[in-house]
Amino acid sequence: MIELQGVVKHFGSLKAVDDVDLNIEKGERIVIIGPSGSGKTTLLRMINFLEKMDDGKILLDGTEVGYRRDKKGRLVLEKPEIISALRSEIGMVFQHFHLFPHMTALQNVMEGPITVKRESREKAREVALDLLGKVGLMDKKDAFPAFLSGGQKQRVAIARALAMRPRLMLFDEPTSALDPELVGEVFSTIKNLASEGMTMVIVTHQMGFAREMADRVIFMDNGKFIFEGQPGDLFSSHMENPRVKTFLKKVL
Repeated sequence: MIELQGVVKHFGSLKAVDDVDLNIEKGERIVIIGPSGSGKTTLLRMINFLEKMDDGKILLDGTEVGYRRDKKGRLVLEKPEIISALRSEIGMVFQHFHLFPHMTALQNVMEGPITVKRESREKAREVALDLLGKVGLMDKKDAFPAFLSGGQKQRVAIARALAMRPRLMLFDEPTSALDPELVGEVFSTIKNLASEGMTMVIVTHQMGFAREMADRVIFMDNGKFIFEGQPGDLFSSHMENPRVKTFLKKVL
């Protein structure tokens, strides 16, 4: 469904993402793990065009999207309206929720379809109520973010992303800002989405979740994919890659 070819991102002299190739199939659940600063979040942000790549290609259904070359051959982002349309196909959930504090949970979920997709308020409200019910927060529809727990805020953020009816969901360490007892409710919501066939890429430090959820696990370090395969292979006692073994010993 989505393909990355030779994607590169520099921050000054640092090569944050180093010539990465990635295929994301429809319905697939990909989990990316690795140490902090390895390029995981930058990669997600490039998939959603929140971060401009320096080289490479992004293809959607086999067609190159998001960029064009200027007269000097440099990559430049497409017009804002084109990027906005692409982003509506790809939902993203961040570490720190990014809810609008002056809006209720219901209003937060309604906002995207109304302002971006130009849907009627009545239709947006109907969809938002359905999604809040799906994430178990119908009773919090009129609550402002300040009165929600971290887990509830994250579930509202998931509902808000889903309201745009994306083809792909990206999760950037969705539980890292939560107290341990709130992690389960967010993971439960993500598991329910997976059971419905949602295509997703998840960056996480939760190894148990990676083992349980992933069709494919990618270990990323220094901007490169060091390992790519099934969870059973990554977490196997027979894992031979020394970098992966060292990392897992520290986190398991």
